[in-house]
Amino acid sequence: MNKQIREGITISVETFYQQEYSNPVENDYMFAYRITIENSNPFPIKLLRRHWHIQDSNGTHREVEGEGVVGMQPVIASGEHYTYVSGSNLRTAIGKMYGIYLMENLNNKRVFEVAIPEFSMIAPFKMN
Repeated sequence: MNKQIREGITISVETFYQQEYSNPVENDYMFAYRITIENSNPFPIKLLRRHWHIQDSNGTHREVEGEGVVGMQPVIASGEHYTYVSGSNLRTAIGKMYGIYLMENLNNKRVFEVAIPEFSMIAPFKMN
């Protein structure tokens, strides 16, 4: 699990290879990831946007940006957490992702960025 704390927000990431949705013969590898966002600030926050960098081991890089996560713009109260699961497909059996969340302090409306730690996606058969 990768974990990072910035701006009073802890981001934890776990990844899972999705063999049943992958087709290595066609260079299609599916990964799921579970992200937990913990708010240690004395104020509630709202996740407004996300911006992902996704890299395959062949050097391919793409970016994904949009509102919220999995169709939600969650509000996370002080001392609470929010967990969601999403996924990404790669053209290689090894890759990585990293990015940022754009958050809002709901008390004073200040908008700030929180880094999402880089995490690897590796098909189990590449671990040997």
